[in-house]
Amino acid sequence: MFDMHVEYARAVGSTQRFGDVAVDVHDDHVAVTEIGRPPDNYFDAHLIGSLADAYEWAEAHAGARAVMLCSAGKHFCAGADFTGRATDSGAEQASAGNYAGDLYTQAARLFRARLPVVAAVQGAAVGGGLGLACSADFRVASPAARFAANFARLGLHQGFGLSVTLPAIVGQQHANLMLYTGRRVKGEEAVRLGLADLLADPDGLRAAAHGLAAEIAASAPLAVRSIRSTQRAGLADRVTAAMAAELAEQDQLRRTADFAEGVRASAERRPPRFEGR
Repeated sequence: MFDMHVEYARAVGSTQRFGDVAVDVHDDHVAVTEIGRPPDNYFDAHLIGSLADAYEWAEAHAGARAVMLCSAGKHFCAGADFTGRATDSGAEQASAGNYAGDLYTQAARLFRARLPVVAAVQGAAVGGGLGLACSADFRVASPAARFAANFARLGLHQGFGLSVTLPAIVGQQHANLMLYTGRRVKGEEAVRLGLADLLADPDGLRAAAHGLAAEIAASAPLAVRSIRSTQRAGLADRVTAAMAAELAEQDQLRRTADFAEGVRASAERRPPRFEGR
């Protein structure tokens, strides 16, 4: 387990805000980018667009060479709020095809951003939140982190490009197991699977993620950009195509009784009773 205490480099300039996303660029060229919708950090198209804006600004205007992505509150990201617990219209909004279409349009921008991203994952990275974590180049997790592709437990097809990113990270069989069952993968197992790259104590999670981002930023920036373009060649296009296919499958499944039951069961915190219709 990574337990070295890394001192944060000094932030230069003032905090930049893009909606619910805050960015501080430090003098080690790391853009500390925080999602601020605690405790669950549910996302929507606006939040993902704000995150893409932050990435683009950090590179173009602040001299950043790497991003450390983190979230305020208990969980990294619980994905979309299908149940409506966080907002009055969450379930209705999340069930609309144009909502997911707008979301995936913004998500594609994350994969086209040019800076390497290290995500600090505390608590849950669930559903689309797992997709967000997998959009990063690297993930640092605490033992209490929980990664889950829980779509099948909601009666829905996976999204956020996980059809491409998850198998690339953990292998096809492990990805299938996560997707078919919706099982939770905790921090230690995530490291064994390659889903997380480092394990850090909760109190040192952000420092560990920042340290990794700073290590990347200390390399020659043109070389890192060149290497990354080769290593991720075609990824944005594959993810964009996958999201279009995922959206088509989601549009079909949103009309089923099983999806309605999955959302109800999640809101009521009980096991779903699916009937295959």
